[in-house]
Amino acid sequence: MLTNASVEQRLMAVEAAIAELQKQLADSQSANWLQQITGSFKDEPAFEEVLAYGQAIRQADYPLDETQVDL
Repeated sequence: MLTNASVEQRLMAVEAAIAELQKQLADSQSANWLQQITGSFKDEPAFEEVLAYGQAIRQADYPLDETQVDL
């Protein structure tokens, strides 16, 4: 059976671990993730290709002219 001292020691260890995790979480949230990745794909040919594919997919959603629209 656990003694009160043992339970208190374990509780103190858990509280210390939680405090450390909260500190780490606060530190990581202070940095703006968007600023960290902005420009990371600059001059990357594969990214340019992905953008071109995305644009082609979006343009394919629109009819070529208004006579092709069937409602």
